[in-house]
This record gives sequence, C-alpha cells and structure tokens, in this order.
Amino acid sequence: MAMTGVLRPGFVQVRVLDLEAAVEHYAKRIGMHEVARGADGRVYLKCGDEFDHHSVVLRPADRAGLDYVAYKVASEADLDSFAKRITDYGVAIDHVSAGEQPGIGRRIGFTVPAGHRFELYAHADRSEPGPDVHNPDVWSVEPHGMGATRFDHVLLYGPNVDETVAFFETCLDFKLSERLDPPDGLLAAFLTCGMKAHDVAFVKHDEPGKLHHISFNLESWNDVGHAADIITRYDISVDIGPTRHGITRGQTIYFFDPSGNRNEVFSGGYTYYPDSPTRTWDVNQIGKSIFYYERQLNENFLSVVT
Repeated sequence: MAMTGVLRPGFVQVRVLDLEAAVEHYAKRIGMHEVARGADGRVYLKCGDEFDHHSVVLRPADRAGLDYVAYKVASEADLDSFAKRITDYGVAIDHVSAGEQPGIGRRIGFTVPAGHRFELYAHADRSEPGPDVHNPDVWSVEPHGMGATRFDHVLLYGPNVDETVAFFETCLDFKLSERLDPPDGLLAAFLTCGMKAHDVAFVKHDEPGKLHHISFNLESWNDVGHAADIITRYDISVDIGPTRHGITRGQTIYFFDPSGNRNEVFSGGYTYYPDSPTRTWDVNQIGKSIFYYERQLNENFLSVVT
C-alpha cells in the first residue's frame, strides 16, 4: 500500500468541443459536481466522495482528447525527489506554478515514451461538496446521475509500451499488475501505485498521445446497471456493456461524452498487494481478457480514440 511517493490519480484535463454539453454530461449524467470556472474557460468538477478540489478539468478546444493526467504525491519532498529521479533518468521536466489551476499547488510535468503528458503535485485544497469527516453520513450530498464516487484511472494508446512501463516502474515506483502479451512484445500493460488493480493502463498503438477512456468508480454492479439505464434514457452513445473484464475483473460499461471522448463507469476489481505476481494473458485470449462474457472484441473498442 502506497504511504509515500505517488499516492493515486488526482485529476485529468480533457479537451471538449461543446463546453456546456460536456458540463451537462459529466455533472448531470455521470454525477459529478461543478466546483469552479476559470477566466480561460476551463470548468472544474469533482465526484461526491472526493476530498480534493477537483478531479476533472474540461477545456474548450476544437479537437477532443487528453491534455494530461496528474497524480498526487505524498509530500513536497516527494515532488522534489521525483523531479530529480525523472531528470536523472533522462526525461525532461517542466514546472507549473501553484494556482495555475484553482486549489492545486505547484506541479512538475513530463512526457512518457507513449507520448502522453503526466504531472505530479503534492497539495490540493478541499472543496465542497465533499465527504463528511465528523460523524460522517455515507454521503453529504445525495448522489445523482450515475453516482460516480471518484475519478479512477485512464487507459491510453501510444507506441513504446515497454519503455513506458519501464519508466513508471523505475521512476515512479508503479507495479505491473497485469499484461497482455502477443509474440512480438507487450501489447497492453496495467499499472498500479497502490492496492487497486490499476491506476493507469497503456495499449500499443502507432499514434502517440491518444486517449482511450477516462474511468469513474461506482459502488456496485447494480450501479453499473443503473448507469446503463441513464445511458439509454438520455440517448448517450454507448460502446459496449454492461459486461465484465477478465483483466482487472471490473464490471463495466463504456460510452462517449458529447465530444467523442470515451468514458467508463465500473465497479469491483481485485485488490493488489506489493508482493502480488503480474497476471499475464496470451494474445489468443485477448477477447476473454477484455470482455469476459462476450469473449471477443468489438471494432469500436479497438479503433476509436481521441
């Protein structure tokens, strides 16, 4: 269990084509709360069970996709230590001043071999609504929409998956929880910094820096079914599900925001411990590994990225 170093996913900044349609989707449908708007047009949202200021940033743009993913570290000293480790590894870093986003302290940023930008930070203010801490009820504000409890992980597409895994293991102390192995090298890698089945995943792809999906946690399989009801009621574009993964064992449904960015809501998944071995899937079991019930992939899941 991570008590120092990288603790968990913090927030994700995603590009959207129609800001108000995106806000309605993430707030009313997924069940997040809008907490702030910036003068530059960005909108900041959080889930009801998250303490930190925000976990999703929506940025208006003319092209959908991912700007970056930020992970929270345990202390300012850890932030400095990671800056040195990453630089010593040969990867350039840049510095983002405190306050560039509301409620977030200073950050360091870098690009991994798969072509995605990641950031680390140590400080985040709290914002409302958030979980109670004194005589706490199970929620402080009644859940709505799909009832997402937290931003959980991203799955990213890009080249150089082996090199990207080596970077996360060597520089950030992530563990490889699960992998998909074709004969010609690593195809998919699932990495964790704590006790979840994964906190980030990468799939081999020719184009760098692509987003496959942003994922949100739900409490139960029943909630995944409720999410499917929401998707149908509001004619949200669906990819696949409800179903289950072989990899991670999560129960899941995939759908798209109004800009075409893929979302996932899921529940379950196994607990990972630091001494757990890496689970490995052969390429001839790829269908079962991704969609355990269907045992085959759909074309959208393989090819649609932003």
